[in-house]
Amino acid sequence: MPTLPPHGTNPTDRPMTTAATTTLRFGRLLLTGAAGGLGKVLRPRLKACCDILRVSDIADLGTAAPGEEVRPAPLQDKAAVMALLEGVEAVIHLGGVSTEHAFEVVLPANIVGTYHVYEAARVHGTRRIVFASSNHVTGFYKQSETIDATQPQRPDGYYGLSKAFGENLAQFYWDRYGIETVSLRIGSSFPEPTDRRMLASWLSYDDMERLVIAALSAPVVEHTVVYGMSDNPLTWWDNTPARHIGYRPQDSSATHRAGVEARQPHVDPKNPVAIYQGGGFVTKGPF
Repeated sequence: MPTLPPHGTNPTDRPMTTAATTTLRFGRLLLTGAAGGLGKVLRPRLKACCDILRVSDIADLGTAAPGEEVRPAPLQDKAAVMALLEGVEAVIHLGGVSTEHAFEVVLPANIVGTYHVYEAARVHGTRRIVFASSNHVTGFYKQSETIDATQPQRPDGYYGLSKAFGENLAQFYWDRYGIETVSLRIGSSFPEPTDRRMLASWLSYDDMERLVIAALSAPVVEHTVVYGMSDNPLTWWDNTPARHIGYRPQDSSATHRAGVEARQPHVDPKNPVAIYQGGGFVTKGPF
């Protein structure tokens, strides 16, 4: 694994890097949630930066490609996760429930499972985790506001709460055990933006790859929270506190704006979808 600095080094004291200029090579990387939407996108792209890519999910992962290890594991099974992280140098943790559900549905994988990942990392000496958090950690801020990661969490549902827990867990494991994490508050990562909200929250697949590689390769991250968005002209999020990660988005929702506005010419300004950054998540439930 690339040499990481000792626990306690201040990231602002180190030079900035970018994914495009960093030579990155791991022995073994773990990608959880590899059968999910973003997992399928990242799975072939991550092979370029590791000798072995270990992929895991509870859904069908197919046959292992060259340079892959397929290891199905339910995140709520502590023993299975402990075995999953053996020999792993870094983790891209996408696994878990990815949309709003009742708390009882979110709890096993997103909260218990994320704890298992961090505890297994502690036991096996894994020093960096890239955690798929979510913009729904701050979904109850209004779209008229611009916020950064230093402002208080305001989850918009049980899913957002679970990701807020994951970020707090990451901070604890940095402070207590020196395990570094970049928490990615992912916006809306799809081939293209499909509605007006996504004109602000869109993260292209190529920029998603750039963000993950930057999170893996930055020399020092401690626990850093960064919003996952492309270079959109309209945005609610300021990534200045995470500039040391070296993430430089290259795509923009501007190229899709005309099509989005043609499909969705009007939005009710009194609709919570148009008021809050979390969009429709703020109205889901109770379950």
